[in-house]
Amino acid sequence: MGTTISEQKAGKLPLQQRSEIVNDLSIQVATVNGSGSQSSNNVLMRSIFQMGIPVSGKNLFPSNIAGLPTWFTIRASKHGYVGRKKEIDILVAMNPETAKEDVATLEPGRVVVYEQKLNLSALRDDLIFYPIPFAELAGEVVPDIRLRKLIANMIYVGSVAALLDIDMVQVESAIGKWFKSKQKAIDLNIKAAGLGAKYVREKLIKQDPFRVQPMNQTAGKIIIDGNSACALGSMFGGVSVVTWYPITPSSSLCETLMDYMKRFRIDPETGKATYAIVQAEDELAALGMALGAGWAGARSMTATAGPGISLMAEFSGLAYFAEIPAVVFDVQRIGPSTGLPTRTSQGDIMSLFYLSHGDTKHVVLFPADMNECFQFAVQAFDLAERLQQPIFVATDLDLGMNNWMSDPFPYPEKPLDRGKVLTTEEIEGLRGFARYKDVDGDAIPYRTLPGTNHALAAYFTRGSGHNEEAKYSERPEDYERLMDRLANKYETAKTYVPQPTIHHVDGAEVGIIAFGSTDAAMDECRHQLFTEYGIEAAYFRIRALPLTHHLGEFVGTHKRVYVVEQNRDGQMADLIKLEVGDEAGKIRKVRHYKGIPVDARFVTDKIVEMERGR
Repeated sequence: MGTTISEQKAGKLPLQQRSEIVNDLSIQVATVNGSGSQSSNNVLMRSIFQMGIPVSGKNLFPSNIAGLPTWFTIRASKHGYVGRKKEIDILVAMNPETAKEDVATLEPGRVVVYEQKLNLSALRDDLIFYPIPFAELAGEVVPDIRLRKLIANMIYVGSVAALLDIDMVQVESAIGKWFKSKQKAIDLNIKAAGLGAKYVREKLIKQDPFRVQPMNQTAGKIIIDGNSACALGSMFGGVSVVTWYPITPSSSLCETLMDYMKRFRIDPETGKATYAIVQAEDELAALGMALGAGWAGARSMTATAGPGISLMAEFSGLAYFAEIPAVVFDVQRIGPSTGLPTRTSQGDIMSLFYLSHGDTKHVVLFPADMNECFQFAVQAFDLAERLQQPIFVATDLDLGMNNWMSDPFPYPEKPLDRGKVLTTEEIEGLRGFARYKDVDGDAIPYRTLPGTNHALAAYFTRGSGHNEEAKYSERPEDYERLMDRLANKYETAKTYVPQPTIHHVDGAEVGIIAFGSTDAAMDECRHQLFTEYGIEAAYFRIRALPLTHHLGEFVGTHKRVYVVEQNRDGQMADLIKLEVGDEAGKIRKVRHYKGIPVDARFVTDKIVEMERGR
């Protein structure tokens, strides 16, 4: 149990000192939704980041507006690990409603920073407690009782900074960046942080092993969330029509994109917008509007989550069958139905791949980090027009709404790929134009845009049966020819989608397959498997559907292959089995579906358990 100076003078002894743990820790701040803790949490995280230490931040928040518990976890890792850490090293207990439960979940030897009035030190004798009178200290900063809860948040920032040796210069810098030009707020919050740090230095004795010290691993890097990265990539990808309906956790993607477009897509001469952003009445309408724009030649998109994907099934089938480009961002959350709107998941894999009735297979991209959120957003618009079909970009709440450290995004150098769009001059050189005919052997037909000034440019777009000339047809051979070409186009898509990344390990019996945000835990997991259990594991990261030939080669190389994903049923593993077969039973499912981002220790333990039982 931690002690104050007065307690030590009274004869109470501290716990046995342990060797220092430097730049390898997790901090969890437990507050309530709507308490204003976002500012303080981000200041604390950015202060560590500005010391050159790799960090990540994950927010676990309720789906109501205010009043329910919320937890923000900051991980500092000298190894550069950015996935969630299972163990909490330092708990900042600011919520009386969850304080006892939060303390109960900690492993022995961990740290609790808490409001002194809660008397949490009486709960356990195997933790290190630091009682701090946050409410009392807040009263010294502001007389207004309504502001004291907000100020108490910044006091805990200063308190934790003093306990961990976080540079207060960096704390003050982070406060200035967060509040920008609001000097009064800056001064008030700097004062509060300073008061928290002063209390710790003068009243408490440090008894835990955790601390930070400057590194040089974050120079030139940025902190951003995936929704912002996708929005920025969409703008650079040339999007000009955005149609959407608000839904957690995708709303901030379009909201951020609106801010970018207002800033960078205004005609300097007329002052008018060169884009259209429309909030539709529902998700089905949003996709319908996007398809209308894509058919007319605009680069169009929408963004949604699982419930919206369900509603879009009808129009996605139309777009696949009539071959109309559009981009759909799916920021996945837990389902079915409303599910848990503010929890993360990778449960839409099957829905996205087969979205519609009948024989339908879509292209789905799986970015795994902020750079890929940006780059895949750019690439999605090229793919939509090249392949003439909807392209789904599947992120999730963890990627989309949480804070990730990243290298700055590379400026796109390639020109936009508009695909097989015929101009008036090109039509003139043809003996005829058949909208749905495979001319080049890649199963991708040519198209024209409305307004192309040539008598042969027009065609009828329909969701019913049609032949190569886009004429209505119920002839069995026409339908069969059309569906065979779409299947062949699926094979062509394999050469255009992002290819997998593969880390081979010579002689390894074990292979691991993952995708999307699950990748954040994989390096750490593989390190744990090798250093703790002597298990060497190769790693294959899927970056898109359709799956490519590399997958079969990887599965064939290893005796046991573990597919790690964040859903109950192992949807990607099932798709892999359909693709490569599994007569030997070597493909095994590692499924994490708690709604909390997967951590390396969970994956390691599951693989070790299955390895022992093989």
